[in-house]
Amino acid sequence: MKITKNRKNASDKFDRTTYYTLENAVSLVKEMAFAKFDETIELSVNLGVDPRHADQNIRVTTGLPNGTGKTVKILVLTRGPKEKEAKEAGADMVGNNEYLDKIKSGWADVDKIVATPDMMPELGRLGKMLGPKGLMPNPKSGTVTMDVAKAVKELKAGKVELRVDKTAIIHVPCGKVSFDAKAIVENIQVIYDTLMKARPAAVKGQYLKKLTLSSTMGPGVKVDHSTIR
Repeated sequence: MKITKNRKNASDKFDRTTYYTLENAVSLVKEMAFAKFDETIELSVNLGVDPRHADQNIRVTTGLPNGTGKTVKILVLTRGPKEKEAKEAGADMVGNNEYLDKIKSGWADVDKIVATPDMMPELGRLGKMLGPKGLMPNPKSGTVTMDVAKAVKELKAGKVELRVDKTAIIHVPCGKVSFDAKAIVENIQVIYDTLMKARPAAVKGQYLKKLTLSSTMGPGVKVDHSTIR
């Protein structure tokens, strides 16, 4: 009941039918956050693509200048000298067979998995388990690589993946409520630029349909994307 009341109070502060400038949308989302924890601010982007076609199935990555504010728990699957390299780079867990066995048994207490190419034949068999959770390493996202140190450091620093789902929407964290508004705006500008550069040639109509900004517990605020520069 308390949450319902708080959501109503938040919703009364804005018009759901209005498209706000980016700066105003960020200010509103920060103002309407009511949870006792530091809520994540998420950007939802509705694209005019058909994910069923490979040439429109967008999957790109970008580093956010101000990070996401989230502590990312990283598992690196590798063997030999690369294990030491991963540990020194700040990976939370490093190993091979012991973690493959844990994953097979249903374990998934991790945010990202980085793997060297030699691990992929074994890891590939676990695709049905890892894929739906967004944990399957992929060369396109930079999580299948021999440069594990670089991958770990980028993920820890706030590298995010922009991946369209089956409904043609991308959900991406762009900061925390505690962030300065300018830092959130800068992160969103980078996300926007990255997506515009990734526009598939096959898309002939409207590419970017709708942008919505929200905090973990708060309502969604529509953003006028023409105000993003």
